[in-house]
Amino acid sequence: MKFTAAHWGTYKVSKGKEKNFKLLPFAPDKDPSDIGRGIESAVASSARIHKPAIRKGWLYSTNNQKSVKRGKDEFVEVSWEEAFELVSTEIKRVISTYGNESIYAGSYGWASAGRFHHAQSHLRRFLNLIGGYTYSKNTYSYAAAEVIIPHVLGNFYNFLFDTTSWDSIVDNTSLFLAFGGVPLKNGQINQGGVGSHNQRDYLNKALANGVKFINISPLKSDLDIVDDMEWVPLRPNSDVALMLALCYEINKAGATNRDFINKYTVGFEKFTEYLNGNTDGVAKNADWASQITGISLEGIFELIEKIKKSKKTMISVSWSLTRQSHGEQPYWAAIALASIIGDIGKPGGGIGFGYSAMNSIGNHYEKIPAVSLPQGKNAVKNFIPVARISEMLESPGTCFDYNGLKLTYPDIKLIYWAGGNPFHHHQDLNRMIKAWQLPETIISNEWCWNALAKHSDIVLPVTTPLEREDIALAPRDPYMVFMSKVIEPVGESKSDFEIFSGLAEKFDLKNDYTDNKTEKEWIRWIYDESNALQENNHKFPDFDVFKKKGWYKNPEPLNQQILLKQFIESPEKNPLDTPSGKIELFSKQIDSFQYSDCVGYPKWYEDKEYLGSATKYKLHLLSNQPKFKLHSQLDNGEVANGEKSDGRAIIEVNRNDANARDLLDKMVVKVFNDRGSCLAVIKISEDIMQGVVNIPTGAWLDPSKSGDISCVHGNPNVLTQDVGTSQLAQGPSAHTCLVEIEQFQEEAPKITAFDPPEIRHISKQKI
Repeated sequence: MKFTAAHWGTYKVSKGKEKNFKLLPFAPDKDPSDIGRGIESAVASSARIHKPAIRKGWLYSTNNQKSVKRGKDEFVEVSWEEAFELVSTEIKRVISTYGNESIYAGSYGWASAGRFHHAQSHLRRFLNLIGGYTYSKNTYSYAAAEVIIPHVLGNFYNFLFDTTSWDSIVDNTSLFLAFGGVPLKNGQINQGGVGSHNQRDYLNKALANGVKFINISPLKSDLDIVDDMEWVPLRPNSDVALMLALCYEINKAGATNRDFINKYTVGFEKFTEYLNGNTDGVAKNADWASQITGISLEGIFELIEKIKKSKKTMISVSWSLTRQSHGEQPYWAAIALASIIGDIGKPGGGIGFGYSAMNSIGNHYEKIPAVSLPQGKNAVKNFIPVARISEMLESPGTCFDYNGLKLTYPDIKLIYWAGGNPFHHHQDLNRMIKAWQLPETIISNEWCWNALAKHSDIVLPVTTPLEREDIALAPRDPYMVFMSKVIEPVGESKSDFEIFSGLAEKFDLKNDYTDNKTEKEWIRWIYDESNALQENNHKFPDFDVFKKKGWYKNPEPLNQQILLKQFIESPEKNPLDTPSGKIELFSKQIDSFQYSDCVGYPKWYEDKEYLGSATKYKLHLLSNQPKFKLHSQLDNGEVANGEKSDGRAIIEVNRNDANARDLLDKMVVKVFNDRGSCLAVIKISEDIMQGVVNIPTGAWLDPSKSGDISCVHGNPNVLTQDVGTSQLAQGPSAHTCLVEIEQFQEEAPKITAFDPPEIRHISKQKI
């Protein structure tokens, strides 16, 4: 029996003739995702790239002068032999002229759940063999948390994936305060694959056992598993103000757990000086927070009473809270609130990061040790924060701050991207498109004609996971899946391994790159080396037995997982990896950086794009994760249409906001601000607070032919701001964004996002 795995689930394969197949639900999956079925229609669609293609303006240019801008040019198909020669010659030229630091390989993305065919690993392995590249740090998902948490708690990844398990919440939690909700649609996803989706099941069990959930979010759908779920709407980006007020009022009432504060934290006095207004003359009380958040004074005191009466409180913060201006602050303020309550390290209590952000968060599992494709060592030390790519391209040589460092943007001449789509992840795409014109060459490995491919100079067609064998072996999921080859490669597409093997040969490094192994031998090597790391009672089955069955589940652990349990039981023996060894409510290290936008304690910062001070644009745009695809993947498949109207993205609008603008349900509207504009179809809703609108991310970029609409398809990142969260993390701040909407009076333009560019077929002799 054949199976395949993806970041959104495991599927049984029903194979038909040639390219025909169906992906059926995996029997052990408690809540199968429909996302996977999107590839059934997409894998051989007209958007598929069949042969290596070179942008015409790049191919025929002299002295790297581009005759036509990237994104608007036609392409010329060439043979693989010609493509390998062009790519290798260009990389050699750039290295000899400018050095390896002039190559950028951010390549952020989720191309495959397979452990061997991980696109970025192959790209980095190849580039490291030829001298290295400038790289990126952190993620678009939670960059601000990745930088702030080590200062406050220690290594972020120890807490992200080892958070208190749902079983402990089901058995012990009384009150679950969900800042940013617990969005089940996000929980369809998991890095490295999903065997069984468990988030819905855990939520239902917790509700049945009497756990009180409160969804604190502008969107009711962030936690809507039952109709009577308590929803506390608040203005976007104001969570910190509410958290600080809860801290202030609990402390003022004498309800602070002083024993916990004294034993496990440092800096409480400094923090309370700010809470009490000693530093700025403003007490962070409930009245102050009510004016900022839009929550009534009575509503805030009701929350306080529920916390005080709760036997065990869990403070949960979604990943989305980090993706705003000053995105470092919500996690720090939430940790301060949980410390004041004093339930950290106890069963079912304390702090949690990102429940249902991925399926693995809170799952009852034991991390499975596993090896990856060795990438070698990067000789280049230059890096940028992942979300600062436009700034890097615009301003080489400019200094910038990052986590206490003074760094300089490198001068990038060549970008090589594999396995991701920056025209989905990045903000202010109009700005990025202009910056994207500046490098001399852009190369991408892609399987379909998305915006990245159309904005590249050299496009190398890569296979999808269905066109090769692999294994899904995720340290954060108990299921391991043998990913069978379902169909033959479409057109002349090759795997990343084949592509970089061909390029390595041009550098006389093929044996170094392949290590004299075939793809099948590498997959077996990863399996065997990972198996050698397992404890005896968790050893994998014989490889051939595993391959024949198609999947294997690792045994579940006996004990429930509780975040910071060992530290709480013995802080002297198990100190945190912070300067003090304790939870830092005041950080001397951060304070020493002397940043104006991130001081030594959790603080409220009002941003220019905030509903409380909105003038020109009066609606706050959220751009949350889509329900029927992962990021922008499979947007060209049929399943993604479940979140669209006539193929266009949907914008959720409060009824009062729609009425004030004479807008009707299913009307095509223009959404705009000073950065750009997009078209979307209105969905009038009672489940989004007034003053807020929402467009899910993932629509492939599709500018209008006339250039007056940045995206006729509905990509919200033509509207979002490209500004770092603060000098500390420089993370993305997509959720700090004001817009306005109006009826689109003209005939809505045809969507061409999935159409390939003009392609010329020219013989080798004419090149």
